[in-house]
Amino acid sequence: MTSQSEKAEAFAALHEAPGCFIIPNPWDSGSARILAALGYKALTTTSAGYAWSLGRTDYEAGRDDVLAHIRAVAPMVDLPLNGDLENGFGHAPQDCADTIRMSAEAGLVGGSIEDATGDKDDPIYAMDAAADRIRAAAEAARALPFRYMLTGRCENYLHGRPDLKDTIARLQAYQDAGADVLFAPGLRTADEIRTVCAEVDRPVNVLFGPWKESATIEDVAAMGVKRISIGGALAAAAYKALIEAGREMLGSGTMDWRKQLNPPGEVAKLISQGGPG
Repeated sequence: MTSQSEKAEAFAALHEAPGCFIIPNPWDSGSARILAALGYKALTTTSAGYAWSLGRTDYEAGRDDVLAHIRAVAPMVDLPLNGDLENGFGHAPQDCADTIRMSAEAGLVGGSIEDATGDKDDPIYAMDAAADRIRAAAEAARALPFRYMLTGRCENYLHGRPDLKDTIARLQAYQDAGADVLFAPGLRTADEIRTVCAEVDRPVNVLFGPWKESATIEDVAAMGVKRISIGGALAAAAYKALIEAGREMLGSGTMDWRKQLNPPGEVAKLISQGGPG
């Protein structure tokens, strides 16, 4: 079994190697093992996908359940596990620091802290306050006995604030505060992504790629992106199949959805192959 320190070294190396890599988002231990067996080099949790698995909506799981989820998934694969740690589960910088420390104890080798407040009337922290939160998280990460890759997230575009200038300024502030990776989910165009990558001095993560344009993985890599995550999309794809199968049985009474299933035994085989060596 790969140690946490070895996973941390491997994760850091992915960010330092040439090119771009995909870090997909499993929502449970089984999906994590399947993705590992398929050949991915690192994984990251999804707040939405995990919340759905609990019968809740995004951001309703809470820190205790998220940490329990990390403790369940991390030892099930030999891959580095990064975490969606939402806004650190509290407003104070110390909340962010505590969350980073506890996430490392649970098995993560990297995690993200958002600048979203959770308040629909005032959705984004003031820049100085947001940077203080990243600074506290970074200090907690640096105190760990292994390299923990901290991601600073600017949530402007997901909260009706598509202000590229402010987004870049925030990412630069999070870089200066100690973030190892920068992330602004929801960037709409290739030009916006290229501009962000050019204006910061840290690896950039994107969610899919430009939201208003089609782009291949190779296209996104050429924009200067280091890491591509996909949020709750894989969980949504699995739930889509469930919903469509359920509707078919109740509607037409047929079971044609079975024709789309994986060959018998394939899921079990991949889960077995994706476990620790």
